[in-house]
Amino acid sequence: MDLLFLFFSLLLSYLFFKIWKLIDSKKDKDCYILDYQCHKPSDDRMVSTQFSGEIIYRNQNLGLTEYKFLLKAIVSSGIGEQTYAPRLVFEGREERPSLQDGISEMEEFYVDSIGKLLERNQISPKDIDILVVNVSMLSSTPSLASRIINHYKMRDDVKVFNLTGMGCSASLISVDIVKNIFKSYANKLALVATSESLSPNWYSGNNRSMILANCLFRSGGCAILLTNKRSLKKNAMFKLKCMVRTHHGAREESYNCCIQAEDEQGRVGFYLGKNLPKAATRAFVDNLKVITPKILPVTELLRFMLKLLIKKIKIRQNPSKGSTNLPPGTPLKAGINFKTGIEHFCIHTGGKAVIDGIGHSLDLNEYDIEPARMTLHRFGNTSASSLWYVLAYMEAKKRLKRGDRVFMISFGAGFKCNSCVWEVVRDLTVGESKGNVWNHCIDDYPPKSILNPYLEKFGWIQDEDPDTFKVPDAFM
Repeated sequence: MDLLFLFFSLLLSYLFFKIWKLIDSKKDKDCYILDYQCHKPSDDRMVSTQFSGEIIYRNQNLGLTEYKFLLKAIVSSGIGEQTYAPRLVFEGREERPSLQDGISEMEEFYVDSIGKLLERNQISPKDIDILVVNVSMLSSTPSLASRIINHYKMRDDVKVFNLTGMGCSASLISVDIVKNIFKSYANKLALVATSESLSPNWYSGNNRSMILANCLFRSGGCAILLTNKRSLKKNAMFKLKCMVRTHHGAREESYNCCIQAEDEQGRVGFYLGKNLPKAATRAFVDNLKVITPKILPVTELLRFMLKLLIKKIKIRQNPSKGSTNLPPGTPLKAGINFKTGIEHFCIHTGGKAVIDGIGHSLDLNEYDIEPARMTLHRFGNTSASSLWYVLAYMEAKKRLKRGDRVFMISFGAGFKCNSCVWEVVRDLTVGESKGNVWNHCIDDYPPKSILNPYLEKFGWIQDEDPDTFKVPDAFM
């Protein structure tokens, strides 16, 4: 009898131990952001209105028609005068880039950002267990990830992932990789480096769909420290709540709307098709269908379903009420209140139209889209790193309080739409902006007006006659 009792006691103890171990192991599968560092290039790489005119004039393949198109594009872009370009542009070599130009641009980014991030958190490069690097339009041998490992002398067993060609939504893909590794390995520290190399990808032709990329994209980057270490959770800034990735690469229209290609003269450029807004809308809608139930309260979901049911009944009774008078291409509102589950919206700065479209669809006000709008104005579209400049703006403005949820949404070639939600795990209102990229100018934002001076300086081009047009010295 005693032996039987002992046997059952041991069995029960073992079961309790396994249950405790299972519960305990789940605590190590969360993904936290310890800190992040956005890159601020040096002031000698700042693109002024005057310099923009000089760059455009240097392209001998452009004429008055292209000048007018570029003026209209950049005036309506939402980009200001303090964005940054690669060094070779200031040296007048944008049409003759070398491989080293691209590598040097990336070295300047990661030496600055990763160095500051590790030093501020007193973390040795040898403490890094996982390294994920995403730079879409530069593939070198050895890889950029290997160059970072060599520069910082990381461990031999560091887990390495080097992503290329993943577009502007690549930083969330990098975070997703880290999140999935954390599910299998406890007590790890990960470093994500996200940027874009513009040096070897400047388009020197006259195809309008490719010239547009020169107007929108600017230099930037971000380094992010993530962990699932229990000992570091108390120092974390954000906790990943959920992530959804949507890929429409199987659809030809979506696949071809945003692609690197050659023009009629064989010049390589980044093509942005007219059907891009339509492809982005489709991917956005499909992404929202998946992530919405994960982030909104049941009461809001039930309210939306009831409202939708009533609307369908009314349309059946009177079909004419189902039609809209909105112009073609106008983004429709989601019809659901995302603010019931989200406090802050971190929108990819793909352009003014992208920000306005998402803001309209989610029924956001000016306060909600201000971080994205100001980031576009100050830093431009820095590709995959743009989300982190938007997040840094919120932090610098001391908006982020414990328990707040931040919704990140980004788009990328392929065509992809990736989104996630972060929870602020401690107040980020006092002393958190020591390394913030906005520190030097946050008091000036938002300005009274974000209209750039391009129209004022170059508006005379609109009145020129193609037959008599000559570029005056004032344009140079």
